[in-house]
Amino acid sequence: MIPLHHESHFTFRFGDDRIIPRFHLDEVEPGRRISVFKIESNTGERLELLTRATVGEGGWVDLSKPITVRTGDAFIAVLEG
Repeated sequence: MIPLHHESHFTFRFGDDRIIPRFHLDEVEPGRRISVFKIESNTGERLELLTRATVGEGGWVDLSKPITVRTGDAFIAVLEG
């Protein structure tokens, strides 16, 4: 089956405070560039660019500077190109 719609971003929401040094993007090939944006958790509105990074082996994204999130915060990782 071919999906009719495929999101070009991944959403992360948090129920507690965390420091995020890396995260995983399922089924994204190594070498893909991404942009990470803080979003308003209720509406999904993009608030600010947090960082840009490259997907590594196995879909892991290692950040040059960890992202600090608070309870209720959310961010999205958007595939570039």
